[in-house]
Amino acid sequence: MSWDLSDPFVIDIAVDASAIDEYGHANNAEYLRWVERVSWAHSESLGLDLARYRALDRAMAVHRHELDYQAPAFEGDRLRLATWIVDCDGRLTLTRRFQLVRPADGSTLLRARTRFACIELTSGRPRRLPAEYLAIYGEALVAE
Repeated sequence: MSWDLSDPFVIDIAVDASAIDEYGHANNAEYLRWVERVSWAHSESLGLDLARYRALDRAMAVHRHELDYQAPAFEGDRLRLATWIVDCDGRLTLTRRFQLVRPADGSTLLRARTRFACIELTSGRPRRLPAEYLAIYGEALVAE
C-alpha cells in the first residue's frame, strides 16, 4: 500500500448498496461519514473515546473539512482509509489528513483534511485543549 505519509491509522471499509447513489457510485456524503468513522476509531485507539470526552467536558468539533474526490467507489469495493494527525497548535486546534485507497487497483479515491477546534461540551464554546489531549494527540503527531 502506498500511503502519502508514514505510520497511518487504518480502517477497512466495505462499500454496500446503501452507499450507492443515482449515479451508480458511492455518494459523496458517504466519504464524509467514513472520514468521521476513522477519526473516532483513531481517537478511541489512543484512549480518547466519547466517555473520556464527556468526563473532561471537552470535544474536538469539526471547524473545516476539505475533501478532494479523485475517483469513485462502487458497490462491493473493499477500501482502506488512513488518517494522520498532522498539526496541533497546542491551544485550540488539531488537523487530520486522510487518504482512501482501493487496494484492488491501488487507486487513491480521496484525499482530505479536517481541522478540529476544541469545545466545552456543556456550553459549545471554544476552550483550550486539555493537557491530556495535548499529550495523547501530540504523541500521535506525524510530520507532513
